[in-house]
Formats: sequence, C-alpha cells, structure tokens
Amino acid sequence: MKFGEFPVADAEGLMLAHAVKLPERTLHKGHRVSSADIEALTGAGVVSITAARIEDGDLSEDEAARQLAAAIAPDHLRFSEAATGRVNVYAAADGLFVADRDVVDRVNRIDPAITLACLADHARVRAGEMVATFKIIPLAVPGRKVEVACDALRAAVAFEVKPFADYAVSLVATELPSLKPAVMDKTARILAHRLAASGNRLVRERRVAHRRDAVAVAISEAMSATDRLPKLVIVFGASAVIDEDDVIPAAIRQAGGEILSVGMPVDPGNLMVLGRIGETYVVGAPGCARSPKENGFDWVLDRILAGENPDARDLTGMGVGGLLMEIETRPRPRDSAEEHHLPVTVATVILAAGKASRMGEGGAHKLLAEFDGEPLVRRTAETALAADAASVIVVTGHRRGEIEAALSGLDVTAVDNPDYASGMASSLISGFSASSARDADGVLVMLADMPGVTSADLDALIAAFRAASGRAIVRAVSRGKRGNPVILPRSLGDAVMRLEGDVGARHIIETSGLPVIDVDIGDAAHLDVDTPEAVLAAGGVLRG
Repeated sequence: MKFGEFPVADAEGLMLAHAVKLPERTLHKGHRVSSADIEALTGAGVVSITAARIEDGDLSEDEAARQLAAAIAPDHLRFSEAATGRVNVYAAADGLFVADRDVVDRVNRIDPAITLACLADHARVRAGEMVATFKIIPLAVPGRKVEVACDALRAAVAFEVKPFADYAVSLVATELPSLKPAVMDKTARILAHRLAASGNRLVRERRVAHRRDAVAVAISEAMSATDRLPKLVIVFGASAVIDEDDVIPAAIRQAGGEILSVGMPVDPGNLMVLGRIGETYVVGAPGCARSPKENGFDWVLDRILAGENPDARDLTGMGVGGLLMEIETRPRPRDSAEEHHLPVTVATVILAAGKASRMGEGGAHKLLAEFDGEPLVRRTAETALAADAASVIVVTGHRRGEIEAALSGLDVTAVDNPDYASGMASSLISGFSASSARDADGVLVMLADMPGVTSADLDALIAAFRAASGRAIVRAVSRGKRGNPVILPRSLGDAVMRLEGDVGARHIIETSGLPVIDVDIGDAAHLDVDTPEAVLAAGGVLRG
C-alpha cells in the first residue's frame, strides 16, 4: 500500500484516507475514487487528496478484518459485519469468556497494522455482550501478514465463550449457637442469587451441627440423592477453615472425597476449600461468600459451572489480580492503623435534574416554588449546607439555567446532567462522579423536592454513618417505612456507576450485603412535592 497526497487528476481507484465534503455529497473515508468522483472533486476546486493506492497482495481493511474473524471458531460467538476495518465479536450465550494471552499476544505482534483486543481471561459474560474486537489500523494490509495471523488463530484457541451448564446444587450449612438463623437464611438466599446468574438454582439445603461426622453424612446424602443433572455440593461452615484437618475438609474425606486445595491466593476468598468426590466438586465456601460482592468463591464457582475442572494448580495461579475490593462486613477487614484516626467524611448530592412531569405539561417547576419566600431548590441546598457534610453537589438538568440561578451565591457545586431525561440513574451517576463525592467516605443522596427535611435530620443520618465507621448504609425512615435521604458508603460507588434508566439505589441497598441503619426522621422522610396540589399542601407558593 502506498499512502500520501495524490493529485485529483490521477486519483481514480485510490482509497480515501479522510472524508471529503463536496457541495452535493460527502465522500467518506475508505471510498474508492471513481471517474465521476474526480469530476466532482475538480468542480469543487479540490486539487489533491490524501489517499492510499492498494498494491498487489494487499487486502483492504474490511477484508483483512473479515478473514481474521473467520479464523475464530464460531461456537457461542456472534460476529459483526466488517466496517471501517473492524469486526466486533459478541457472546452468543451466558457463560465464561476464556482467553489465551499467548495466542492474543502472538497475533498482535505480527504487524502493528493488525490488532486484537478482548476481555480479561475468565470474565463472566452475558449473551449479547461484546467480548473482542479485530481492528485493522491502515486502509490496507499485506495479505501475507493477515495469513500469518489467521494461521495463529487456527492453530490454537485465542478466545472462546464457555456457556454455563445446569447443575443440581446442594447446600450443606453448619450451625453453631453463635450463628443466627437469619444469617443462614441470608446465606442461602445470596447463594441462590449467585446461581441464578448462570441459570442454575439451589435444589436442596441441609443444616447440620458443625461436626465432621454430621457434615460427612449430609454430603453423602446429597451425593446419593436422585438428580438428573450433574451434582455440585457447597458447604458453608459456621466457623472458618484454618487447617486441612478442620471440620469441612475432614468431612469431605470421610464422605469418600479428596481435597484438592485448602486456601487460595484471592482476597477476599482465602479460606476456601476445594474437594472432589469422583467427578463431583465439593466446595467449602469462605465466609466472605455470604456477601454478594465478588470474591474468590465466585471465580471457582464460575469455572465449575462453565464445565472447567479447576484444580490446585489453577487456584494457585489466581494470585495476580486476586486482590479484590474489600467486603466491609468481614469480621476483620483489611485496613491501616491510621484509618481509625481519620474523620469519616460525607458529601451531599442533591438531585435537582428531573423534568417534574407530574406538575403538568408546561406547568410551574416544583423546585422554583417558594417556601418561606425562597425557591425550594435553594431552601434544600441551604439545609444541606447547614449540616455537617464536607461538600454539597447539586445535579441539574431540566431548566438548568433557572435552577442554577436560584442557587446563586451558595457554596455548592452544580453538576449538569445532559442525560437527565433518561431517569434518576443518570443523575446519581453525575453526582457520584463529582470529585468531592469520589473523595468522601459516604454520599448523602437528597431529593431536592423534600421541604420537610431539616439540617438536624441530616446531622442525625451523618452521625449514624460515622458511628458505623462509614461501613454501613444509613437510611431515613418514618415509623419503620423506608424513605429519604440515604447515605451510601464509598464501597458502593461502582454499583451506582452501573445503574441504568429511571431507577434509584434501592436494589443496591437490598443486595449490597452491608448493614442498613434506619434513622427515624418522622413524616419528613416521605414528604416530597411532585404535584401542584402537594406544593400548596406543604405550604409552598407556585412560581416559574
């Protein structure tokens, strides 16, 4: 391929490197110049173009990308049409994406013009999710280089999706007087949710004393039960495993099994037991698996459900990347000594971006309604500023100019959410993205249309959050019924950033595994003014 500036008069058959806009149309990048194009370019006063001359043996960017994609086995994968030198690859089933770094690296080192990017090895994927992309950098590439890359892709599996299979999953949970039944109920519920993500379910549960013989009998019963699907047995111990002769590994051996590993280099998840009876895995789950947060148990469970056969070598190879996000509810979470001496900080995010659609088409904006002579949004911001929070962020969107004008002179950070029409999730993401929110230990989420909430109410919530060392969710309630505002710890920030649509944080709160502290602030927790009637009933005057 020859790339450069060419006179328009000699441009027939060349491939445009950049789009050229003409009075009547646009010639796009990659377009082959025809004699008619030359006439149009000349008529528009264009004397030269940046283009590429395809030489013998070259493949166009689209053809090269198409051939590379065709060298990948199509099982459980879907491929896009080649365009602009790119073919995207998507999962065709829920499962585990598995990649061979050596093969991917080999392809990428053949020529800088040929690139292959993919997800991390052993990433959980959903059907329809993009898992890899081939991209050809120039407009054309030598065909011999593409053939070398294709040979590498045919010789070994660069990547694949291993779909999740169906299993008959049994749970054996051990009991001690110190372990509350509610904890065991929650453990079974969280395990059921984990399994549901792969299309599986818990078929039986047995609770027994935390003794070797009792656990061995329960495992044997699960093994002898009649199931049409392959079996998987998971054991949750009331006490952590600290030795290969402890209760759970000893029980697996007594039930006729072998122990493959006690412990793994993934944290949280260190204290996991991997055993096997014949072809059936028996997994002693670590205590952190009682939380829905990702931990080493997930890594092993996914591999088993995807049909892999993990062993001690696989587990000992998980150390790099094995330091996961901390689960705050663990009995002794990793921390630093100086952490205990640092104040717990809270940033307040006020959601003021919504369209106020219940106020009526073209009606007055509820946040501009006056309470005690000032706009509601300003009153809410002043309430937040008077509380013991480190910063106040106001997310704006609908009628942004008027809302920000109402906040004039206040020490708040206004954050525009251009996507406010998509719903509350986008406003939460905008607020949590502010630097002062990212730096805080917790974010107090406050709705701008709640005139009854006082600074004292906010201080009560913040005090409860600090008393929990910033490791709990704090929620305003009224007579036991949940309401607003809510404080979310920093550890839930990633979950907030994944929200979509017109949803708030309720699902995050209910599935986080973190303790939830309710603070009763009376009727103010439920009083929001969504309609003109509600504004007037709360003592407001409609304006704007």
